[in-house]
Amino acid sequence: MSISSLLALRQAVGRLRGLPFFDGGFTSERGITGRLGTPDSTADIALVSLDQTAIPTEGESIAALRRRASLRGIVAVTIGGLPGLVPSNARSFVQPFGVPVLQVGSEHQAFLARVAAEGTPITIVAAAIRTPSQASNVVANVSGSQTNLAPLVVMTPRSGWWQCASERGGGLACWIETLRAVSAAKPARQVIFLASSGHELGHHGLDAFLRERPELIKGARAWIHLGTSIGAAGGQMRIQASDDEIEASTLRAIEKAGASVAKRVPRGTVPLGEARNIHTDGGRYVSLLGNSPHFHTQQDRWPGAVDVDAIARFAQGVSAVAVTLARG
Repeated sequence: MSISSLLALRQAVGRLRGLPFFDGGFTSERGITGRLGTPDSTADIALVSLDQTAIPTEGESIAALRRRASLRGIVAVTIGGLPGLVPSNARSFVQPFGVPVLQVGSEHQAFLARVAAEGTPITIVAAAIRTPSQASNVVANVSGSQTNLAPLVVMTPRSGWWQCASERGGGLACWIETLRAVSAAKPARQVIFLASSGHELGHHGLDAFLRERPELIKGARAWIHLGTSIGAAGGQMRIQASDDEIEASTLRAIEKAGASVAKRVPRGTVPLGEARNIHTDGGRYVSLLGNSPHFHTQQDRWPGAVDVDAIARFAQGVSAVAVTLARG
């Protein structure tokens, strides 16, 4: 999808560049013009902010606003862990909805607040053409010695915003090391390793995989999800799981490897990341993911965003979990 986007302020006060929601409406090349104001005003373009709580939930906090009939567009100032533009994922990429939403960096917050207070007309340009293209999942299989046993699945996303060194790097490192450990262990059950594309586009790659293998959702022994920011510098980890047993055994292995998990997500909570797809359809899973000040920022680069020693400890712990689950 090719995108041209900017926010042009009339009266020659300049232009701000941004990025539209990929699952929202788009404009023509001429854009749409209206008065900028707060969501509770009568303005036809709403100014909102998306902070570090809203961004990981993929714009859920403004879903109702996006559908408001009286609005023509939304300008969303993104407030991440670091200055700049911090995009939200496009959860509804396959079924886009609502008015155009243009995301802009936090450095423009004060300026846009003044424009909204003055009721200055602005023009939003969020022009895009959806072009069919092909992305790839990476799938590897380690055969089991007992073909009657349900398989284990180890999955991690392989795509994200910008360089995404800490967002995706830790999960991919753990995934590769777990593949190495499971292969060496000669498991009793088959273990399927999936590195999926389209994470930021509504988990598009995982959905494609599940369309071909729908029986795996409930039929797998378990799913191990290696989510965002594992071993990110300055971050903390949390665990999401479908049941007490798999959570407890994972925590024991992680702690034995010298890693730590700061938060346990309450049982029954719809999890973040690709574990959501498994949870929603009733599969068994354990999911590890973290946070990071670099999340979705252009500063998420090697080496400053990554804690290599922490990643190594998590890789050891996850490998132990997978080897144990694959034994039988």
